[in-house]
Amino acid sequence: METVQENWKKAAREKLERLSGKISFYYHSLDSDDSVEYQADQPLMAASVIKLFVMTEAFARIEAGTLDPDAMVTVKRADCVPSCGALNYMHDNVQVTIMDLITLMIILSDNTATNVMIDLLGIDEINARIRSLGFEKTILKRKMFDSEKAALGLENYISAKEVGLLLEKMYCGTLISETASKKMIEILKNQRLNHKIPFYIKPMGGPAIAHKTGEDDGITHDCGIVFAEHPFVVCFCGNETDVTAYERAMAEIAVEIYKANR
Repeated sequence: METVQENWKKAAREKLERLSGKISFYYHSLDSDDSVEYQADQPLMAASVIKLFVMTEAFARIEAGTLDPDAMVTVKRADCVPSCGALNYMHDNVQVTIMDLITLMIILSDNTATNVMIDLLGIDEINARIRSLGFEKTILKRKMFDSEKAALGLENYISAKEVGLLLEKMYCGTLISETASKKMIEILKNQRLNHKIPFYIKPMGGPAIAHKTGEDDGITHDCGIVFAEHPFVVCFCGNETDVTAYERAMAEIAVEIYKANR
């Protein structure tokens, strides 16, 4: 007879195999060695999940004392880019703190906040941090909505496994420091975009979920830590896919993993 764990793993693989496009999945239990990977190493266009790595570099600077989280930054109309977030709806020259920018970048996936942070931190410096963490597939090549660089084929990339490993470091308190890891997790727990991993878990009175989504044309991701009785990291990443179908699969798979780990 198959166990509960074997059941969800079999069902998850069947769902993932039916999806179109480039599909990746990574699961790792945080209190055992149990793990599942499905094409987890393939590099995929990152969309907003790259913001996790921008946040990591920001917290490294804060920890080092070279970036003041309370410093005020003026966001100009010229800084604003479309889509997710709040800053592009606010008045010209609005002033926010560095920590405000980091928070907006994550919980509302604010693209303007992200671009301001990338300018402050530097693309080369963010990539150096990524390499120092041992990641090879993940790279930041341009800011959000940089159509000129996108037209040249410059894209940001992640892999489901590398994002999962980043989140595992965060959970273990080893991403920059224990203090930085805890603060990053608290920000991720306030994620406002909850229609993927948390969709069925939250109505069940489920646990906190610290996660980051990503969306674009044909792209959908959700990667996070689920603080179940037996906590786990799960990462869903997709390019060139049917977004609606994959997001339904994410919600269905995530709740079955939760049921097997609560």
